Amino acid sequence: MNNTPIRILLADDHDLYLDGLKGLFQTQHTYEVVAEAHNGMELVMLAELYQPQIVLTDLRMPLLSGAHAINTITQANPTCKCLVLTNYENDLSVIEALEAGARGYITKNMPKQELFTALDQISRGYPYFCQATTAKMVRLISRSSYNPFSHKRISKFSHHERILIYLICLEKSNQEIAHTLSLSPRTIENNRARIYKKMCVKTSAGVAIYAIKNNIVSMNDLEEEGGGWNDRMSE
Repeated sequence: MNNTPIRILLADDHDLYLDGLKGLFQTQHTYEVVAEAHNGMELVMLAELYQPQIVLTDLRMPLLSGAHAINTITQANPTCKCLVLTNYENDLSVIEALEAGARGYITKNMPKQELFTALDQISRGYPYFCQATTAKMVRLISRSSYNPFSHKRISKFSHHERILIYLICLEKSNQEIAHTLSLSPRTIENNRARIYKKMCVKTSAGVAIYAIKNNIVSMNDLEEEGGGWNDRMSE
């Protein structure tokens, strides 16, 4: 078993917040903070020097934006995974970060445990988006060139799995889906877990993004809720 800590580089232009982050990482042994950057230019230089496995960065920083820094870092080292931690949730910021090469996007008001969940996900090669921005992520990613699953082998899904995926994308609960499909909630729970595993995702937002980017469902289907239901049942 490999117990070597995952090397992480922190970047934020607010010293107080950066100190708090560093203190948070000192309470665990999974991640090792190798360096701290206070602006975008410093972030790029430190990433080249220390070759971290993960970069945790804000978006708005002096000298060079977080998005520009992410783009430079991932171009130079494609194995480095960048996670955005920011106060900004507007459309432009989200798209700017993701198309620069960020593997995940979380906001600073999330619980600390969600930060470690996000880091765990992207360290394993999966994208992660916080609950506060999942609906925005699905809509924006569907209309952008960004595809967090482009490097993954696309799984095949049966007709019944595609129906379930469609209902998951509509954020239906297991009970609602069970009622719609005349199946037990336990059956739906098991089938949902199997779909999550095949897609390598852990949330309904992840299912929606995967399904849209791989043409399993379309945004029109989701925006016109139920509009494609009869077609799916008759396929």
